[in-house]
Amino acid sequence: MTPRVADALHGLLASRREIEADEERRISHVPGATPVAEIVPRRRAVVAGTVTALTYRPRSQTPALSARLSDGTGTVELIFLGRRDIPGITPGRRLVAEGMVYDDHGRPAMFNPGYRLLPRVASA
Repeated sequence: MTPRVADALHGLLASRREIEADEERRISHVPGATPVAEIVPRRRAVVAGTVTALTYRPRSQTPALSARLSDGTGTVELIFLGRRDIPGITPGRRLVAEGMVYDDHGRPAMFNPGYRLLPRVASA
């Protein structure tokens, strides 16, 4: 089976979630970035993807902003301690983050990662 036929069949038989994950993997590819599914706790990593959710701590607690970053292979929490807002980090925004990976109860997380905002993707 040729790659074109395989892609066509995949497009017909895949679920919407699989198609969205494929698209996210395609647009999240950044040279030097590691797919989220392959990052290892207690090691530095560079990841790229789209912010899918933001969580704010209540005002009564220490300020922190948590951004869920998805690249189509998985998600990683980017936790910014001491911040209630970061201009430019909004749901749907693409970015590259770099930092030490921490295992947060079986889910990968990075505390205060360095980050670079990527250009927005034009809608089709």
